[in-house]
Amino acid sequence: MTTGESAAEPSPTGPFDLGALLAERGAERYELHSRYLNHQLPRMLHTIGFDKVYERAEGAHFWDADGNDHLDMLAGFGVMGLGRHHPVVRKALHDVLDASLADLTRFDCQPLPGLLAERLLAYSPHLDRVFFGNSGTEAVEGALKFARYATGRPRVLYCEHAFHGLTTGALSVNGESGFRDGFAPLLPDTAVPLGDLDALEREVRKGDVAALIVEPIQGKGVHEAPPGYLRAAQELLHRHGALLIADEVQTGLGRTGDFYAYQHEEGVEPDLVCVAKALSGGYVPVGATLGKDWIFRKVYSSMDRVLVHSASFGANAQAMAAGLAVLSVMEDERVVAHVRATGDLLRTRLAALTEKYELLADVRGRGLMIGIEFGRPRSLRLRGRWTMLQAARKGLFAQMVVVPLLRRHRILTQVSGDHMEVIKLIPPLVIDERDVNRFVEAFTAVMDDAHDGGLMWEFGRTLVKQTAAGRRAGDLPLR
Repeated sequence: MTTGESAAEPSPTGPFDLGALLAERGAERYELHSRYLNHQLPRMLHTIGFDKVYERAEGAHFWDADGNDHLDMLAGFGVMGLGRHHPVVRKALHDVLDASLADLTRFDCQPLPGLLAERLLAYSPHLDRVFFGNSGTEAVEGALKFARYATGRPRVLYCEHAFHGLTTGALSVNGESGFRDGFAPLLPDTAVPLGDLDALEREVRKGDVAALIVEPIQGKGVHEAPPGYLRAAQELLHRHGALLIADEVQTGLGRTGDFYAYQHEEGVEPDLVCVAKALSGGYVPVGATLGKDWIFRKVYSSMDRVLVHSASFGANAQAMAAGLAVLSVMEDERVVAHVRATGDLLRTRLAALTEKYELLADVRGRGLMIGIEFGRPRSLRLRGRWTMLQAARKGLFAQMVVVPLLRRHRILTQVSGDHMEVIKLIPPLVIDERDVNRFVEAFTAVMDDAHDGGLMWEFGRTLVKQTAAGRRAGDLPLR
């Protein structure tokens, strides 16, 4: 093409037709996954009867191939903060694609990253700068690197039962051995109990600690840091030249009834904050590491170090547009206030059931991050069943509750962690009172069955039936 010539306009239709491809091959979804991706996922879904085919989604609901409505109390592990396909986020993505921006040249400064950083930092006025990556674990990796470089120290402390991601650095501060096993050696990091200031002080006194990374509310089990712990930990860390990292990947952006969960405690100002998940609008992966100016200036100390920490797709236009749209919706629709009211309603109604059901031990959490814990019943009749399940596998009762919630009541939930008798509710932040009523009524019906004794037998029949069907169909690698 010579100078002055323009490229031919692309054809509105071409050889690739996504709709036609899905129509032709969509029914093969479980077979394709089993053959080419994680073969254990379809096996697990089939065994517990979760191998549904969902056709479309909107807000806090999705519909299966038969047109049945399902209530989402999982939000894609927290990614779908605004629910699925929010019209404002959709429009922003259409707009940014239609703008044909000169994105990711790497040798210019586009406006969208700066605009999103400005909006994010407005919610944390004690922080000054942002690094944009592509996921929560990448945001954590950045925080770990920045803390170690800024302090000149190698060791990072984390809390027992923490979950900060699964890449190698983030895995080093993961408090669950099931995720860590077989991936050593990891970084030189040390676990301390959540809330134990004495244990924290013993470690920081050794002089080699760069930071403590902490979830203000742990995703595994939904355990909140005790009142006063974060501020006391911050003061202790700073006194010994170490930093506080707040992992708000799941708890941030309104999930707990404040913009960040650490803001529930007065005077807490983390040196680094990690966010992701809901910032994406459910569309474009994005992660962000927010930090103080002096930390960034140490990491990027000269022009020679301008790319010392970077990400190929970081700060891409689509992700930045999605993030800006999400923050706009949160402000315009007063999402944080809505979460606080709806979460209080849901948690209060569930907590009232602890008086009715022996097997229901605790309801805890903040906003729309709620843990429902089951425990050993008082009566001899129920205690025998509980003991039998615990002997088979801890966490089995919680799974027994999750299965009928989906299969009978079309409500998707999750067990909060392996070997835990806790169900975690992290629904889209846009659920309303009708959704609360629907969940409470369904949960009550399942708990009635659990106390009558029918739930255990139904769960057993489901496992036997689904496993046998998988063997007959030959579509699962069961051996």
